[in-house]
Amino acid sequence: MTPSDLKPVRDHIASRIIGQASFIDSMLICLLSDGHLLVEGMPGLAKTTAVKALADALEGDFHRIQFTPDLLPSDLIGTDIYRHEKGEFEFRPGPLFHNILLADEVNRAPAKVQSALLESMAEHQITVGLKTYPLPKLFMVLATQNPVEQEGTYHLPEAQLDRFLMQAVVTYPSRDEELKILELDARQQKEPETAPVERLSQADLFAMRRDVAGLYLDPKLHSYIVDLVQATRQPKLYDRDLGRWCRFGASPRASIAVARCSRARAWLDGDDFVAPHHIQAVVPEILRHRLLLTFEAEAEGVTTDVFVNRLLTLVAIP
Repeated sequence: MTPSDLKPVRDHIASRIIGQASFIDSMLICLLSDGHLLVEGMPGLAKTTAVKALADALEGDFHRIQFTPDLLPSDLIGTDIYRHEKGEFEFRPGPLFHNILLADEVNRAPAKVQSALLESMAEHQITVGLKTYPLPKLFMVLATQNPVEQEGTYHLPEAQLDRFLMQAVVTYPSRDEELKILELDARQQKEPETAPVERLSQADLFAMRRDVAGLYLDPKLHSYIVDLVQATRQPKLYDRDLGRWCRFGASPRASIAVARCSRARAWLDGDDFVAPHHIQAVVPEILRHRLLLTFEAEAEGVTTDVFVNRLLTLVAIP
């Protein structure tokens, strides 16, 4: 398999939204790396549309669930229903048993619901009572959260944040892109019916994942990845300001994520091996949600992106 085999998927998503190339790349990298994606952005930026377009282009089913404060774990997992004709309980699967799951405003659900989602993401299985049910081999969670609306939200625990392979930030479109959005909407109003999409089969997707996993990553770059992640835990060794800004660094799971995603980035670029620039391209979105900054950093307007970009300039490239 080659990146050209994935091009129809990218083209279909690009035909449904304008711009957001970085967001599309993040979805494809997570798809190829068998990971989950956390998406942050203001309402109305086509996050849901993009995820639906991705699901339309893949063999499998899609489900969207709106997270609310009154949501129950059974609304995600499913429940046992008593069948009178059989005289026994029968399990009815919930939304988590779909291939692509869009968890809208994931931080609006209480801790019990978040723990149910965490088990599915971490263990690839669901426990109901005394029984454990495996999830589909293709299982991907794309969760959205709003960066501004804080009322009625629940803090996502670090354990759950760490299970997201990457965090993408969807920004406002440029003026030219917004004009194209109006044109696209006008066309869709005139011609709402779209041609059938040729879906990428799961067999082909899994073949792509095997190719990505087999891409060469030099041992020196293994050391570079570990140095980058270790630097988030001991930032004062690299820069005095970095030491003031970071309370807690990333776990070893971040190193694994960088290795996986840099391979996917290199594969999408058509390269046969991973280079330092592939690593640097994915590190910001991998570390963005894994670092906890100090109050001092927040007071100075320092974000995790500022911290990571500064770190990338200080850690030596082999």
